[in-house]
Amino acid sequence: MTRSDRQAGLDKLNTRVREDLSYLTLPAKPWVPRQSYKGQAVRDVVIIGAGMCGLAALAQLRLAGIDNVVAYDHAAPGLEGPWITFARMRTLRSPKTLTGPALGLPALTFRAWYTAQFGAEAWDRLDKIPKEQWMDYLVWYRHILELPIENEVRLLDIEAATDDLVALRLEDQSGTRTEYARHLVLATGRSGLGGAYVPDFLDGLDPALWAHGADEIDFGALKGKDVAVIGAGATAMDNAGMALERGAASLCMLIRRKEMPQINKMTGIGSPGVVHGIRYLPDDWKWKFYDYVAKAQTPPPRSSTLRVSRHPNARFYLDCAVTGVRAAGNRAIVETSQVPFEVDFVIAATGFRNDFFERAEFASIAPHIKVWGDGVYAPDMGTPHRFLVDSPYLGESFEFQEKEPCTCPILSRIHCFNDAAMLSHGKLSGDIPAVSAGADRLMRGIAASLFNADREKQFEALQNFAAPELEGDEWTDSTPDLKPKDKIAS
Repeated sequence: MTRSDRQAGLDKLNTRVREDLSYLTLPAKPWVPRQSYKGQAVRDVVIIGAGMCGLAALAQLRLAGIDNVVAYDHAAPGLEGPWITFARMRTLRSPKTLTGPALGLPALTFRAWYTAQFGAEAWDRLDKIPKEQWMDYLVWYRHILELPIENEVRLLDIEAATDDLVALRLEDQSGTRTEYARHLVLATGRSGLGGAYVPDFLDGLDPALWAHGADEIDFGALKGKDVAVIGAGATAMDNAGMALERGAASLCMLIRRKEMPQINKMTGIGSPGVVHGIRYLPDDWKWKFYDYVAKAQTPPPRSSTLRVSRHPNARFYLDCAVTGVRAAGNRAIVETSQVPFEVDFVIAATGFRNDFFERAEFASIAPHIKVWGDGVYAPDMGTPHRFLVDSPYLGESFEFQEKEPCTCPILSRIHCFNDAAMLSHGKLSGDIPAVSAGADRLMRGIAASLFNADREKQFEALQNFAAPELEGDEWTDSTPDLKPKDKIAS
């Protein structure tokens, strides 16, 4: 198809989206009373992060008539989320048929967006979704729904202005400012509540010799170099593939496990039951599920693994745990449970961590956030995986809980809508398959909280409503004609 043909198809889809929303009377009429604090307008909801989860949450809130809401993202427009920054796979791992952030509207799906431009036959030929096209789809999603997003804004600090009002210190190109919100949503992705997990053996190593798999990496500079990648997950394979394609002289995959994981266990039980049921399992059963998944591990995609293994200068070393890394001139010596490896550069694909205390913006609330390690997890529940032990113990609508009651009431207004919510809610706020269900759960909780907090104003509005259904001329009152004999004897 020509560019003009694709644009014509997209224009038709845009019309369809607007028509569907009109038929459903969406967005709903705004219903939340406006508030101010110290002479400044208060937002009903502020969302930090405008990647996929932030977009879905923002859209769902707006469709529900909560219109005094905004999302802030530190990235430039079109660079939100990982898709064209540190995500180094060629395609998404999810099946193309998943509806993602469509919120139950067929016209908002990636499939509708794709077929409108390239046709049904192209859709049938498509295997997995190229990550650049997924980003293009999310940009379209943002614009067709007219979502209020401000880019290149960074969150510096979170504090309680009152027990039910969050104060946010923000920074953009014009400087810093403080805004107030009744609810705050942290849609901050994989690194949401901590950041990259860096093993102790990399502490103090010259940054010129290593990087985390989610860091910016100059892969062009690795041409002709010997590279070691620590890990065997999808991120490890993606980074290894990039290094090899950019001309690395050799690449060794250092894999702690004796065997590569081959089965994605959670995919096997994917269902609406999992989506809606994980939240309501007893805590020990939640742990049991994710303890099992953590032990089994998730295999890297077949295509990502073949992307590495097709290079004759790539080597896979299993049962090869890294025990230390040290500098040797301008090279690195990687000590392992087998033999040492001398390389020019190390990539640590070691995942992320939950650690509120490492994030300056969480300084005032970090000591008060309840995590699973605060008396919820017990040794008889399973292995004490650090990522799970440090996961926040969340309420019904992803809100933080207090470690000690009444010490930080504002936590009930701060919602963890990112990957760290997995243990409490399942994978509703980190992956494509169930993000719409997660956004709906989040919206329902926030809507209920706002209505309850405003119950006096809502009741006043009920009393003041005076638009008549009847005008008084629709009937004739026959009571004056009623005579005593017509009355029924008691």
